[in-house]
This record gives sequence, structure tokens and C-alpha cells, in this order.
Amino acid sequence: MGVVNLARVDERLIHGQVMLTLSQKSGVNSIFVVDDVVAKDKFMKDLYKSAGSRTGKKTIVMTTEKCKYYWDEFKFKEYNCIIVTKTIDTVYELVKHGIPMTDVNIGGIAQKNPDKDILVTKSVYTNKEDALKLKELKDNYGVENIYFQATPAASSTSLETVLTKFD
Repeated sequence: MGVVNLARVDERLIHGQVMLTLSQKSGVNSIFVVDDVVAKDKFMKDLYKSAGSRTGKKTIVMTTEKCKYYWDEFKFKEYNCIIVTKTIDTVYELVKHGIPMTDVNIGGIAQKNPDKDILVTKSVYTNKEDALKLKELKDNYGVENIYFQATPAASSTSLETVLTKFD
């Protein structure tokens, strides 16, 4: 059975030194890019597979539904992966589906709605709804560690700290 070593939300998905550093985490042998748009675009899919291969890890690009199916049918086989998504919604959907994750890193999200999204760390905008989804995952679905950190060398901000910004 496979394991999700880390889930990361970053609109850039795989980029630069960040994924190279994260992929060195003990036991990681693969990167799952879970994004419906990228998975359905051959050029983008090939681009991300190529970028992921620079880490030396097998990189699989799939839709959210395919990721759920791969868990349900195969429990991710022997893959000890990092799951990378563009949105908190995707991680939320995967965890609620039953894919176990203990660590979720929010690394980079741009502002979409100036009326709702606030800057919670140097590189992350989020809104109250998404922050509450993360809280639900921590409170009810076994996600032990949810933190905001753009790069492994940057300081980390806890979910609890981010939630205070919405009081």
C-alpha cells in the first residue's frame, strides 16, 4: 500500500528547488500532480512530467477523479508520494474521499477575489471558506499538520495562526 508523505497546495505545482527539496523527504519515490486542467492537456501534462522527472522521482499527472480511483482500486500501489494540487478544494475533496494524509503544506496561492481573499503569509492568499475547510480536515479527517510555507527554508505559519485572521 502506498502512502501520501506530503500534500502541497501550490498554483505553480512543480517548480524549481522547492519540489527538488521536498522530494528528498524520507521514503518519497513519486510525485502525483492532481489537477483536472493539466491532466487533460497533453502539452501541459508532458511539461509537468518532465519537470517532475528532474527530481529523480516518478511523476504521475492525473485528474481528481483518477486519483480517487487509483486510491480506491490500488491504494496507490507501492508509491510513497507527494501529492501536489493547485487548490485547497482539491486536497479537501481527496481527504474527504478517504485518501489519508497527515501533512498538508500550503505553499503558493494568488489572490482571486479581493473582496474575500486576504494575504495570510508572504505567498498565500486565502479566504475564510478555504481556511474553514482546512480546519475541518484537521478536526475531523486525521490531517495532523496543516501549515503555510512557501519554500522549505522559509518560516512556517500554522493553520491556527491563519484562522485568527478571520475572527
